[in-house]
Amino acid sequence: MNPPLFRPEPGAVALVTGAGKRIGRVIAIALAQAGWRVAVHYGRSHDEARRTVADIEAAGGTAHAFSCDLADEAAVARLAGEVAAHFGRLDAVVNNASLFEYDDAASFSGDMLRAHLGPNLVAPIVLARDLAAQLRARGEEARGVVVNLLDQKLWNYNPDFLSYSLTKAAMEAANTMLAQALAPTVRVVGVAPGLTLPSHLQSEEDFARTHQLSPLGKASDPRAVADAVLFAAGNPSITGTTILVDGGQHLVGFARDFSLMKG
Repeated sequence: MNPPLFRPEPGAVALVTGAGKRIGRVIAIALAQAGWRVAVHYGRSHDEARRTVADIEAAGGTAHAFSCDLADEAAVARLAGEVAAHFGRLDAVVNNASLFEYDDAASFSGDMLRAHLGPNLVAPIVLARDLAAQLRARGEEARGVVVNLLDQKLWNYNPDFLSYSLTKAAMEAANTMLAQALAPTVRVVGVAPGLTLPSHLQSEEDFARTHQLSPLGKASDPRAVADAVLFAAGNPSITGTTILVDGGQHLVGFARDFSLMKG
């Protein structure tokens, strides 16, 4: 394995939300391989989070699991402090977890939008705010980074998953505003994957066919997304922008969300 382009400061800690499974797990393991100590957040995926921690530790890394309901703002406001209390510091937050439930204009409701707002928008902003506060308390030279997982569909809109898309669009705007508000202490960078893993609405066969519709012949894979997170977390000159990791998917217009297409 090639060494990472950017290595963290010795002892640096990264919190990854939703790190028990899927893309979050791959990001957590990649960060550990690059030298980060990793706080593995989970909501309901207790066993999967413990497995992520065990795999990191088996490879010689350091990790610990933290439970938090990202829809509960009060609980989210405690999470950064809990991580710092365990590890002694917190240097990075990767806002990976999000709610992804289907609705459209016909089925939209305020309740559905509010359900998405907590985990997809409020929690990432609260964690960014609390990271900045911790770093400022450490001294004027302390620096950190927030990486927000967004979605290529923000550059290629369709009307599916309306509430999810609205909260991700708001998060993309927050990406810019937080970069302005938290500089120079915290850099804020977005990473926008394309179709990466089958959703709960798509078969493996449909996923494989749809993946090939991107200009590069495939959209994104979890390791490519993790590599982009590593780059964003490590490059000290990037803030207030988003890296699209989607095989060019955002260049192709489709009337439906990729996760609903049959290839």
